[in-house]
Amino acid sequence: EYIPKKGGFILASNHMSNLDPMVLGAASSRRLDFMAKQGLFNNLIFGRLISKVGAFPVKRGSADISAIKEAIHRIEEGHGLLLFPEGSRRSDMPIERPLPGVGFLAAKANAPVIPAFISGTGLALPRGSKFIRPARISVRFGRQISLERRMPYQDFAQLIMENIRNLSC
Repeated sequence: EYIPKKGGFILASNHMSNLDPMVLGAASSRRLDFMAKQGLFNNLIFGRLISKVGAFPVKRGSADISAIKEAIHRIEEGHGLLLFPEGSRRSDMPIERPLPGVGFLAAKANAPVIPAFISGTGLALPRGSKFIRPARISVRFGRQISLERRMPYQDFAQLIMENIRNLSC
């Protein structure tokens, strides 16, 4: 009920497993595009597969201007964009200082952000595991949050993470 019926938006979630994009995509009522680390596109077959389901490459650890432009373009085209404000997978609760990119993209694309909390994927496919294990997985979506005028991006990212944390209860 919290996913907009039309128009671009950002879905911001905690990140525990490589399964998260697929699970969140299946739980969403709309298709989600997402950034994936550049290295995943090195394998031609896997790179084509994840491109078909909406992934596009991002160079981690730098301000990847082409990935930022692509993200803004997709949101402005009316797509949902899945982001992990933590920047990478974590096995515990969301970190205290998320990356400010979610605020930057929300401002530049004038897009609402939907917080989401996913649990169980870290048990189903833990970091370093090659096989999926049976586990109970759940996804909770929260109400839209819009960036307030002149709110610093880092403060907005912190607000998003607080909302994600609140969904875990």
